[in-house]
Amino acid sequence: MQTVFSTVLPDVPAAAVIWLALLAVAATVVAALIVRPSRFRSELVDRISDAARPSSIDQAERARVQDQERDRYADEVAVAAARAAATAERSRTEWLTAQEEAEAAWQAYQAAEDDVRRLAAAAALPLPRTARTPAEYADRERWLHRAAMDAQWRNEITVRQLSDILGGNGWDPSRHPVEQELLLRRLVRDNLAARHRAATQREQAAWQAAERAAAAAQSLRDEAFAALHPAPEPQAELSIVGFAGPESTRELPTGSAAVDITRELTPVARGRAAVAA
Repeated sequence: MQTVFSTVLPDVPAAAVIWLALLAVAATVVAALIVRPSRFRSELVDRISDAARPSSIDQAERARVQDQERDRYADEVAVAAARAAATAERSRTEWLTAQEEAEAAWQAYQAAEDDVRRLAAAAALPLPRTARTPAEYADRERWLHRAAMDAQWRNEITVRQLSDILGGNGWDPSRHPVEQELLLRRLVRDNLAARHRAATQREQAAWQAAERAAAAAQSLRDEAFAALHPAPEPQAELSIVGFAGPESTRELPTGSAAVDITRELTPVARGRAAVAA
């Protein structure tokens, strides 16, 4: 025991001095925090911010990689936008063609309607009397067949309708030519009305397809523009809670707000529907 005490006791004063020095430093720091807490919190925030902020070399490398990725993405979107623009132009051309076909079908229907009205007025008058002979019936039948074949040659009636006329399926060749012509023109008018309805439906479908293609092309153009001119990203906020409690929280200033970019859209195509060129 004397050997142990003789080894430990000489080091006790030195250890006491060290502990007293540490306590004095701690008391000084506590007193400084109590007297001027904002200075030490500001220095602590600055040190933490400097430690969290990447170095200039890392920032440059990261910016270079981001620029390369942005340029590659912008090129891909630009190619897709060009293809979408070509599709929109083709859809617009198809819509204009369908519109012209619908207009032509309407004009043909109007002409057929005028013929029906004229013949209906003529049929209301007393028909001329003719001899009811086999030769007269043969002439009426030949006239009906010739008129039906001419209408089918002008694509006013279908082949099946022509077969019904030639075969006498629902047609009476012995009727007067004025009545035959009125019935034939009514058949032509009904066919042209059906063609006009079909042409109108095709025109509507082409217009909707052109609208969708134009919207897709515009969306891709906007995406390509945004890829080439990105808005600055806001900096992340960093909050440090001081020693005094939650009420002493200090926030770093945030970045600038996003920049609003306004672009003027291209004029739309002429016609009933708005289709981007």
